Amino acid sequence: MEVLSVTSEIYPLIKTGGLADVAGALPGALASTGVAMRTLVPGYPAVLGRMEGGREVAHFDDLFGVTGRLIAGRVAGLDLIVLDAPVLFDRPGNPYMGPEGWDWPDNWKRFAALSWVASELGLGLVEGYRPHVIHAHDWQAGLVPAYVKFGPSPTLKTVMTVHNMAFQGNFGSDIFWQLRLPPHAFSVYGVEYYGGVGYLKSGVECADAVTTVSPTYAAEIRTPDFGSGLDGLLNNRASTVYGILNGIDMDAWNPATDTALAQTYTASTIQNRQVNKRAIQEQFGLEPLNGLLFTVISRLTGQKGIDLLTDNIDYLVSLGGQLAVLGSGETHFENAIRAASQRHPGKVGLVTGYNEKLSHLLQGGADVIIVPSRFEPCGLTQLYALRYGCIPLVSRVGGLNDTVIDANVAAMQAEVATGIQFAPPTGPALGDALRRTFELYADERSWKKMQRRGMKSDVSWETSAARYAQLYASLTGMSLNDDAND
Repeated sequence: MEVLSVTSEIYPLIKTGGLADVAGALPGALASTGVAMRTLVPGYPAVLGRMEGGREVAHFDDLFGVTGRLIAGRVAGLDLIVLDAPVLFDRPGNPYMGPEGWDWPDNWKRFAALSWVASELGLGLVEGYRPHVIHAHDWQAGLVPAYVKFGPSPTLKTVMTVHNMAFQGNFGSDIFWQLRLPPHAFSVYGVEYYGGVGYLKSGVECADAVTTVSPTYAAEIRTPDFGSGLDGLLNNRASTVYGILNGIDMDAWNPATDTALAQTYTASTIQNRQVNKRAIQEQFGLEPLNGLLFTVISRLTGQKGIDLLTDNIDYLVSLGGQLAVLGSGETHFENAIRAASQRHPGKVGLVTGYNEKLSHLLQGGADVIIVPSRFEPCGLTQLYALRYGCIPLVSRVGGLNDTVIDANVAAMQAEVATGIQFAPPTGPALGDALRRTFELYADERSWKKMQRRGMKSDVSWETSAARYAQLYASLTGMSLNDDAND
């Protein structure tokens, strides 16, 4: 079975968050199920710079007013189709905004072009290739199901995956007439959303199936608190909404072979994590103490609950802990953490920005990772932590709830706990969870057993990839072993 994945970012070529990790790992995970997945991705400089040996497979003289072409090739083990349209994608900054931090004003056009090209591929644009399913990711690919539904081949199946309901891609109605959609597509059953054009709303409305990245989040987004205005639509579509947990790349995240670590280790040599702990303390300017070392690896935003963290830094230090933070985001949060590091020299450290190698070291040496999100569709950070024996301390929302077993009395007695949960997502609740964490850490034997238990957790893509494959098969009526050319 042939599936075309459509995404605005993909690891290891271009990444701003977990979407890239999922888009990069899913094709390989699906291979053993009989699904051949190719990925359509914009031709950013970081992508085209790796496209040695690619071949042009299509050309556009008028791609929403600009010229473009498709280049097919394999990069980093990924089977890619790259939309090379320099006017749209050859820009500085990240995929969505310029160096000054403002969204590109023509994002509507950039990602409409990506979605339209995907639908053309579904019609057989490239000779010898016609996918059975198009799998669209997040609002940037949200128009794909609409182009299919209102196009000449509405029987082509589409799946819309919502990685984060908070980002929807909403634009004014004035762009509709430039989207190459028929007039009747501007309706509640199409792309119209409160008088404008909603890219994610369009995908949720028009796709044959909607998935999100954890069972709990799939339930949460059907409520007003988490649905961001789309909860009514999702409830109307409840029978076609699925929560499928993300997995992680078990080769890229393997403490036994990870070259980013100062010292590799396994569950049976977990004591070697101490070498990595010392390396973290050195890099963050922390004292070489043996007490609990906490880490946070995150965007520093309100959604991620960073205010809950800053409210508790003094308390964490008073209990005897240290904190190493890696991330960037809202200036006032960066300043608050920096001020805490000045109040508590040798106890609190901050490194701003994105650093993949350092994030691996933090997972491999910190004792606890704090993930205090107010909502978290799935979260990958806590999965990496489990794999590395770094105990996750998480708020009880979304995928955090689905992947971490709280160390309550019953779970500890049954020896199934893998971390600490707290609820609701408030400062006092996090403070209580910190206190509990220190109490658990005092029992060294039980703590190490919890670490090893986490390292044995199934955080791979195997189960989730099988669920995606089954979904594709149910939509198409195909066997997973059917020849892609049938």
